[in-house]
Amino acid sequence: MGERPKVVMYQVATADGRVALSPEILVMNDDRWPRYTDGGYALVQQYHHPQVFLEGSGTFVLPDAEPLAPKIAQDLEPVTNPHEHYLPRDVLDSTTRWLAIIDSRGRVAWEYTTFPGEQWEGVHLLVVVSRATPSHYLSFLQAKNIPYLVVGEEKVDLRLMLHTMGEVFGVRTVAATCGAQLGGALLRAGLVDELDIEVMPILAGGGGRTSMMVCDGLGSDKPPTRLSLLEATNRDDGRVLLRYQVLGDHP
Repeated sequence: MGERPKVVMYQVATADGRVALSPEILVMNDDRWPRYTDGGYALVQQYHHPQVFLEGSGTFVLPDAEPLAPKIAQDLEPVTNPHEHYLPRDVLDSTTRWLAIIDSRGRVAWEYTTFPGEQWEGVHLLVVVSRATPSHYLSFLQAKNIPYLVVGEEKVDLRLMLHTMGEVFGVRTVAATCGAQLGGALLRAGLVDELDIEVMPILAGGGGRTSMMVCDGLGSDKPPTRLSLLEATNRDDGRVLLRYQVLGDHP
């Protein structure tokens, strides 16, 4: 495998490091979060111009959401090659950037494949699955003409996913705008090159899934991941943007 794309992890967090105010409410549906036109995806695009925005399925469905039932594909053609990528040519020819969602369990019933707004021009949905993803979900994706990559056995292999994005799409930069679980998985896999945190002037309290990165704790013999400050910028309304380079070599 060649050199993998750079991974910038971007998080919007409260001053006490929470990326969700309540675990039972999706952030995208929580009106209590401050919203800014110059924050979020717009800020990441301004700084990094990524070819891929990466999210987990937990951005779109709650943790207790079950995989979609086989009946979603009862009238659809079965998938003939479930372990091969699905990359329809018409989508590839019209797409310059991707919103990639990891969903190996097949939990999100997609209604939209492109998104409104100038900042989403040329962006198309891409689903990342594994060999264990139910074939009926792949049939559903194909019926919606949604491209997908098959990387990993029981679950998505994050390192292989990044290399595949580089080889198939020529991706140089991935912006991981994901939640806590995927963020923690990327951290533990040593796949984060830069961490950008937009700190909001609010407090939430709590723990568990609302933490910035959810993963196994460090063993007593494991050092923390060291960072080097690249930028600390005051923004409107008491926000602060912190940008850190992750130190160390990342294959």
